[in-house]
Amino acid sequence: MADPGPVFAALSDPTRRAVLEAVASRGTATATELAGEVPVTRQAVAKHLQVLADAGLVSPERAGREQRYRLTPAPFTEAVAWMAEVGAEWDRRLARLRRAVGGHS
Repeated sequence: MADPGPVFAALSDPTRRAVLEAVASRGTATATELAGEVPVTRQAVAKHLQVLADAGLVSPERAGREQRYRLTPAPFTEAVAWMAEVGAEWDRRLARLRRAVGGHS
């Protein structure tokens, strides 16, 4: 499984999450289109899109003179799988602790 760190780092910023949600709702979008939907400049949107692309959450496609960005679901799936795995391990540890302390369940 790929390191989920870049995904979580990219998603930690509320503006990036808004940009990502706007891309997801449109299917594809350019930085210019997205700048009309989020409260930051086109240049800021472009920087946020680059962070999202570096994390693998969006992929750019050349369309004439502009880049169109599309959501890439695989990193989300991997991050959710990682969280589920970590959660399951904690559940197992807590169950062992309960058995050791309480002698039941």
